[in-house]
Amino acid sequence: MKVSKPNSSIRKKTERIFKAAVKAVSPETAVKKSLSLSKAGILKTPSRRYNLNKYNNIFVIGGGKGVSPMARAIEALLGRRITAGLVVTKYGHAVGTLKRIREMEGAHPVPDGQSVKGARAVLDIAERAGGGDLVICLLTGGASALLSAPVNGITLSEKKIMTKLLLESGADIGEINTVRKHISRIKGGLLAEAIHPAETLTLIVSDVIGDDLSTIASGPTVPDETTFKDALNVLKKYGLISKTPKSIVNHLKTSSDETPSAKAKCFEATENLLVATNRLALKAAKAEAKALGLNTIILTSTLSGTVESAAAFMASVMKEVKETGNPIKSPACVLMGGETTVRVTGKGLGGRNMALALEAAFKLEGMEGVGLLSAGTDGTDGPTD
Repeated sequence: MKVSKPNSSIRKKTERIFKAAVKAVSPETAVKKSLSLSKAGILKTPSRRYNLNKYNNIFVIGGGKGVSPMARAIEALLGRRITAGLVVTKYGHAVGTLKRIREMEGAHPVPDGQSVKGARAVLDIAERAGGGDLVICLLTGGASALLSAPVNGITLSEKKIMTKLLLESGADIGEINTVRKHISRIKGGLLAEAIHPAETLTLIVSDVIGDDLSTIASGPTVPDETTFKDALNVLKKYGLISKTPKSIVNHLKTSSDETPSAKAKCFEATENLLVATNRLALKAAKAEAKALGLNTIILTSTLSGTVESAAAFMASVMKEVKETGNPIKSPACVLMGGETTVRVTGKGLGGRNMALALEAAFKLEGMEGVGLLSAGTDGTDGPTD
């Protein structure tokens, strides 16, 4: 395959557009834009007001690859009003400058012992909160692995085996998290249950298609309508029953204590607030592309499927634009958001974006004057050099 030298103008423009998108959904910026605090001590969200003077304690907890910048924003806003706090992030992602909120680091995407310690410490704070307290929970992509608290009878090593099997099976994030929720003490609304009767305000950076709150970080403070049977069906669908540790399969088959649904009392005093989404990033990308003089369209924010099918679709759209001016005339910028899946069969490095770019390169061979940038950010970028 012959690969032509990248057009420097196209490369610079695509990078500028991507950086504008990333900036718009910066976790720290997102928190600052979503909250305000009056001199009278009234914390305002777009839909609620919290009189901070009435609370006995204000605790801050959370997890994710981008959670530390969120914690920094909360500290800057609330300062000494914070009684205590703890957030768990990926190795190398702690900001190291927090004063009221402690940071711990753990492994992602497959949890380790630190992920378990962090989750237990978060649960300790949640259970310490009582009536008259406010718990602010911060969640970003990666929290499912970084807040790992397996139920009794399931070991961390067994959960790691299951997580790796699911990640490499081609299952989407919703399916993966359905299983995770049902072997956890913290996911699927169980953190909200632990916090109750204290009030909960959860600030969420979305990393899933459609911004389903019950899927993001496996929904620790959100009602869960999935069941143990649903989790078992995911393992069956991908042929993983015989490969999954018996303790997990037995737990899914025999347990009847379902995760809390929308009717649960713990959700009466819980607000879940999306502060950054894929759509917000796409809108910022569109504004930057237009500023660069490009005719711009957001084609979709729900792109899904395998990297092979997504690459074929993208290549066909680019060819259509170039040859017919449909759905938009050149010079054009076609924006798409979403999340593809990749089935791992070997030991290579990289992720879905690298795989998508490589697949597209084959399909775009010989087409001049076009460029494609496939990228994502949720606190860490690129597992290769």
